[in-house]
Amino acid sequence: MEKKITTSKNPVIEKVTGRKAVWRIPLSCLIATALILTGCDKISENTPDNISPSAASVGLELIADGLVSPLSVVEAPDDSHRLFIVDQVGKIWIVKEDGAKLPEPFLDISSKLIGLLPGYDERGLLSIAFHPQYKSNGKFFVYYTAPPKPGGPEPGVNWDHVNRIAEFTVSANPDKAEPGSERIVLDIDQPQGNHNGGTIAFCADGFLYISIGDGGGADDVGPGHVPDWYLVNEGGNGQELEANLQGNILRIDINCATGYLIPKDNPFVGKTGRDEIFAFGFRNPYRFSFDMGGSHQLFAGDAGQGLYEEVSIVKRGGNYGWNVKEGTHCFNAADNTTSLPNCPDVDPDGRKLIDPVIEVNNVANPAGGIATTIVGGNVYRGTAIPDFAGRYIFGIFSQGFTAPDGKIFVSESKSSGLWSWEEIVLKDLPNNLGLFLKGFGQDSKGEIYITGSTQLGPSGNTGKVYQLAMVE
Repeated sequence: MEKKITTSKNPVIEKVTGRKAVWRIPLSCLIATALILTGCDKISENTPDNISPSAASVGLELIADGLVSPLSVVEAPDDSHRLFIVDQVGKIWIVKEDGAKLPEPFLDISSKLIGLLPGYDERGLLSIAFHPQYKSNGKFFVYYTAPPKPGGPEPGVNWDHVNRIAEFTVSANPDKAEPGSERIVLDIDQPQGNHNGGTIAFCADGFLYISIGDGGGADDVGPGHVPDWYLVNEGGNGQELEANLQGNILRIDINCATGYLIPKDNPFVGKTGRDEIFAFGFRNPYRFSFDMGGSHQLFAGDAGQGLYEEVSIVKRGGNYGWNVKEGTHCFNAADNTTSLPNCPDVDPDGRKLIDPVIEVNNVANPAGGIATTIVGGNVYRGTAIPDFAGRYIFGIFSQGFTAPDGKIFVSESKSSGLWSWEEIVLKDLPNNLGLFLKGFGQDSKGEIYITGSTQLGPSGNTGKVYQLAMVE
């Protein structure tokens, strides 16, 4: 049986010509059972290694510019080979197969958003996911931040905003959504302005996955952050399973007229914990993706507090450690500039705290570091860059808080322990991207795109989308 659910500021620096290829794995519900047990359920050191010696001719091919703050790129699964670009200010733009960016947005929901801070903001339009049967039913889903509802997490404290998952439908014109078709699927009250997570995506099991941060602020403490089992550290949305949906990756069934359904094999169905939760123990899983190949593993980049950034392979029911751990290290909520000498490696229910596969030192780490925050990417399954085949590509937002100097990296998998990784030195931009890196995308051929702008926040018109490509 499936259970039916009916739905009714402290900004911190976080993660945010023609075309040669196009995006995203064709999705199907026909292999759901196999993927529950494999992909959706399998669902490095801190300095780069030399693992890709012949990638010296990798560069960037411009796909679109004149955007404000592009966060991701998605290809519609309808054989049209159109790319859909999510701009944080509330607009979704189309780039046609011939490389032309349409002059009018596919969807504009800017009036539905909470007002954004132009200097820096983690709110806005964050993600889009097309229904696996989009070609026949025209349905797609967006994740955006709406104005707050009345009340707050405690007396005298108001909610900052609502994290909203909503369904829309395309109009008779395939290049235009029907703006009046919105159906609200899920609303989550957010106590602070940051740590919204921000990705929605369908796995090949047909269910919608949603990443939600720990509520915001810092250290997983403050109004709206409830106590958990680990008394050494204050706070605990990341480790608490019943009070709210913060600090989790959720998994829901959206094939219903109202609200959403709970997949019957979600890990906490019939147990202690919210039924929507697929995995927990996250701080701010801003960008995640499913591998198009292999066993379709779920890779999530999780923003660290100030010492360590991480990427994890997410498994059903897994506990990823926050705020007991930051990366592979014991977190110290009383002094987040240091790590504790020891901490538990299992939670009270016997679940192992799962370490990441990639760890990168934050720029604030006293031992030295390069990242303001990590930006999760994709496993490369394209053909344009053979050296990257099967390797996970990710990046960092920037190396400090003022210059647009994001970087991208390629990693080499290992059977155990941290993976090695190295910087992708671009032929046309050898030092850094010249952008604040804000997201990635992947087309149906497995090629990878990057998004960013020279502005820290959602302002200006310097936003660009590039494809990783071999260049002369």
